[in-house]
Amino acid sequence: MLKKCGKRSVRFENRLTILATASVVGPKEGEGPLAAYFDRVAQDQLFDEDTWEKAESKFLRTAMETAIAKAGARKEEIDYVISGDLLNQSIGSTFGVRELGIPFFGIFGACSTFGEGMTLAAMLIDGGFGEKILFGASSHFCAAERLFRLPLDMGAQTAPTSSRTVTGAGAGVLVMAGDGPYVTYATTGKIVDLGVKDASNMGAAMAPAAADTLVSHFVDTGREPGYYDVIATGDLGYVGRDILLKLMKEEGYDLTANHTDCGIEIFDRESQDTKAGGSGCACSAATFSGYFFNKLKNNQIGRILLVPTGALLSTTSTQQGESIPCVAHAVAIEQRIEARG
Repeated sequence: MLKKCGKRSVRFENRLTILATASVVGPKEGEGPLAAYFDRVAQDQLFDEDTWEKAESKFLRTAMETAIAKAGARKEEIDYVISGDLLNQSIGSTFGVRELGIPFFGIFGACSTFGEGMTLAAMLIDGGFGEKILFGASSHFCAAERLFRLPLDMGAQTAPTSSRTVTGAGAGVLVMAGDGPYVTYATTGKIVDLGVKDASNMGAAMAPAAADTLVSHFVDTGREPGYYDVIATGDLGYVGRDILLKLMKEEGYDLTANHTDCGIEIFDRESQDTKAGGSGCACSAATFSGYFFNKLKNNQIGRILLVPTGALLSTTSTQQGESIPCVAHAVAIEQRIEARG
């Protein structure tokens, strides 16, 4: 039976349940407004490791091991692990999961990776290819700055439009059936590139991709924005959010009542001097796995549309003067679901 819904969305037939999530973050994230929702906060950026890259792998491994334990599962029961990050060859994930001994799918969607991983996990389980899947994503401020922008030792000033890469990781365990929260729909993003070249303005580059995916989701599913208690994009921050709201209004959708962004939620803009907000694979991963999942489990919200956004640039493409292609993946997660016909 074809499970595709419209042009770019899928409707999951089984009661796919996120059994547990876990979030592990760095010290700055632990000083922010969501501190109480994280499972663990590291005392420093190195997380007792020798390098920032090794620390990122440890953030991911710790989040994944914590998620498995909270799910009451054993590593041997997990069919696949799906994960990605921002580092070259995704070494944050490959080195982070190598000790788990679980069949591995490494993915890359930049900051949209958490949504991509959750979508693929749901497709695998709903298609009958597994019963328990572990998914996650990680990023690290220091490692990302060195890789994509300027080394921290240079002390370069950041632009007002720039965002701070979140240090940490988020992970979840998805199973075939349970009592929710349920993954019900997913809308896969396509590459959108409107010619933005400023790597210090990720929000402006990614907002059109988020708008494109959101419109497709509403058209494919027949839902209106008000169906969801929260529509949370991943990494647009304050600058990108303003652009997104304008783009959606031009398409006939008003998101002002229920839209937020994980990059806005995770930091306090004023007291933490995080400019446009947070970004990075761990931005949506840690914010959802800590903050929003807790709200779903406690029935403080019933339905969320999570839309992690990713800027698919590399150091090579930037040096060659390329613009920034972007993507956004939408996943509907509901504590209560409508009756299935």
